Amino acid sequence: MVRFGEFAKAQGAATWDDLPAYVASFVETWVVEHGRNCHTDRARKKVASYARNPVEQMLRLILPGFSGTGRSRKSRMPFQDRAPGFLGYLREERGLRETSVYQYSHFLAKLKAYLARIGLYDLRDLSPVVLSSFVTNSSRSLSQSGIQNMCRSLRVFLRYLNREGLITSDLSYGVECPMRYRFSNIPRSITWEEVRRMLDLVDHRTATGKRDYAIILLLVTYGLRAREVAALTLDHIDWKRDRLFVPERKAGHSTAYPLSPIVGEAILDYLQHARPDTSDRHLFFRVLAPVVPLTYHAISGRASRYLRKAGIGVRRPGSHTLRHTCAQRLLDSGFSLKTIGDYMGHRSCASTEIYTKVSIEELREVATGDVEDIL
Repeated sequence: MVRFGEFAKAQGAATWDDLPAYVASFVETWVVEHGRNCHTDRARKKVASYARNPVEQMLRLILPGFSGTGRSRKSRMPFQDRAPGFLGYLREERGLRETSVYQYSHFLAKLKAYLARIGLYDLRDLSPVVLSSFVTNSSRSLSQSGIQNMCRSLRVFLRYLNREGLITSDLSYGVECPMRYRFSNIPRSITWEEVRRMLDLVDHRTATGKRDYAIILLLVTYGLRAREVAALTLDHIDWKRDRLFVPERKAGHSTAYPLSPIVGEAILDYLQHARPDTSDRHLFFRVLAPVVPLTYHAISGRASRYLRKAGIGVRRPGSHTLRHTCAQRLLDSGFSLKTIGDYMGHRSCASTEIYTKVSIEELREVATGDVEDIL
């Protein structure tokens, strides 16, 4: 930061507003000076990021509206010039959240780049062959669920274009999604002993540890989603009645839980000894500057960190691992699917049925017992 200040001043910067113009040249100078031993583009990019990131973080704090070169999660919908109403259609008619809108913009940006690469600029020239080629080309870097999400987004976009008369026929039927069976995988839950191992690794002496301990307990006790934990505020905890209120869940409803004494003590310890002094009503904040509320990406990242630290091997570790663990524990305790679905905030029992696939003790009885008696 000191080097950037000296560099910008020497180049003629006189005010804060002048600083953004000197970031790129400062980074280039830094790479020349510190990247002499870098033999690959990846290594040089790493050196450039080392210089650029702290400078841009500082400028985002002091200059309103500065975004820098980082990826923005604000929806910048492609094809706005050719389908200007699509963004409003997603938000108003379909009622999608901003994260879902961002997903549409992400996949349509891929489509726009592909069309530009093959020299197709008029949407009326779209054809099943072009769309099939795009899906095939893009699927190489996507998982099966990612391909499905891309195809669904593409179908919605094509149906909208046809409805508005921007293309002559409905091409959505020409976009084929790969088959994905609901019960082909088992939930990525962990045992309760592994949960204890995670919690034992949290350092309660630090502000980060006090915060993370409360977050993990919320995730595994109530099966909350990372987005729901990130949205919690001080107003959602009723200390007099020992209630935790979770608003605006994915299914469109709200839930009130009894506040567990262990969870309540962890939250109280964080509020009294670790939460930053701020007027913002959000519950969880970054420990380091800038002091802003944790995003749901950060919430999931904290869960992932402790899962890896505990040496727990699980597919796609994150907050949903603890959510699955909560649901599996309820099922093992003998609760009905309807009760578990209500507790987890599922829209229908179909979302809860997948947990019936994992019943370890019953499977052991089948493996060690007399199969003829079972039949």
